[in-house]
Amino acid sequence: MATGGGMIQCPNHPDAPLIDDDHAGDQICSECGLVVGDRVVNVGPEWQNFSHEADNGDPSRVGATESILLNGTDLTTMIGPPSGGNVALPDSGAAVYKNQKKMSTSDKTLIKAFAKIRTMADRMNLGKAIIDRANHLFQQVHNGKHLKGHSTDASVATCLHIACRQEGVPQSFDDVCAVSNIHIKEIGRCFKLILEALKITVDIITTTNFIPRFCGNLNLGFPIETIATHIGRKAVELDIVPGRSPISVAATAIFMASHASDKQLTKKELGVGTGVADVTIRTVYKLMHPRAAELFPENFNLDLTKLPRS
Repeated sequence: MATGGGMIQCPNHPDAPLIDDDHAGDQICSECGLVVGDRVVNVGPEWQNFSHEADNGDPSRVGATESILLNGTDLTTMIGPPSGGNVALPDSGAAVYKNQKKMSTSDKTLIKAFAKIRTMADRMNLGKAIIDRANHLFQQVHNGKHLKGHSTDASVATCLHIACRQEGVPQSFDDVCAVSNIHIKEIGRCFKLILEALKITVDIITTTNFIPRFCGNLNLGFPIETIATHIGRKAVELDIVPGRSPISVAATAIFMASHASDKQLTKKELGVGTGVADVTIRTVYKLMHPRAAELFPENFNLDLTKLPRS
């Protein structure tokens, strides 16, 4: 409470010193705890979280954490031209600007690429470990200039595809094409170049890599997933589906497993959950159906009449 002279003091304890509460912005009497002033400038940090991750450990408003993948990691500030008239000028008459270090073109490219990787990963529900690996791969490709003549978008999409396979969460070329709008042939070319340039290897994508994810998309239970996995593995071992993509074999295996159980899915429903065209499923099914008895587990009570003919 302000006195006649404008000085703030406690009306009950005029001689008591006041305590500044930086967080609340108040002035408090040290004797009785009465708030006698407010709107004191808060000199503490602002704890609102402006990070892109909700669980970020540092919620202070100081911008995003610097990336160790960028070529320049020093924290510099770009000072713009002055707007006032009282500016110190050298003999040449030009204004003097200090601390005018600009971000390099290379770092700008990396930052844009990292943002694209995160956007695509979010659309595919991929985790941070995959994003970090994809960022590191792109940095290696970019700094080594291994993909001259190929677009940055193609490089970004391919690095994400490789990162998924290295982290044990393989995504097909079609999955990456869907979120990047890059043609599958372009990703295929970049894929070969990156593996050769960085001298890295990735595990071969198999039918069983996709069945758990597809069954999850279709809300199918574990029993159907187990049977479909056995069917898909057997179809490959017996060389029934030579040259067919693992995705189409996985979708067809789920189709057969569902029809042998109580939940029978149509080819159209499978297409929605797997991204495989019903025509493709029909083609692969024609190869697998004649040998259905060999594909199902031995202890499975298979009724072949439940399986459609085509």
